[in-house]
Amino acid sequence: MKKVVVETVKVHSDFRGTVYEPIRPDELDFQRNAHVVTYLPGVVRGNHFHKSGTEIITVAGPARVAVRENNSVRYIDVPDLQVFRFTIPPNVSHAIQNTGKEVTVLVAFNTIEHDRENPDTVEDILITV
Repeated sequence: MKKVVVETVKVHSDFRGTVYEPIRPDELDFQRNAHVVTYLPGVVRGNHFHKSGTEIITVAGPARVAVRENNSVRYIDVPDLQVFRFTIPPNVSHAIQNTGKEVTVLVAFNTIEHDRENPDTVEDILITV
């Protein structure tokens, strides 16, 4: 089974805020969906896997990301003021929890177009609240 690839993302900060590139240029041609998610403190997103699509998620910390690999769950904590990029192959469950005290953002891309009538996701609870 393929594993999740975790990369740190270079963040540029100044008095105006932060800027980072959520996806590399060589990955853009393969994407069929892009979405931005804001989520409140304590909230969990995901808790699913994609049957066909590979998903790239860029998570701004503080957050906890859980991935199920080889029947065990791995937890990755994204520190405050850092950004990590996760490349998640099909059939790998994942969940993201905002562990901070403010609303935070994640940016996601998928190689499969989103279809509300026939979603590519299957629920798998990794993080409960």
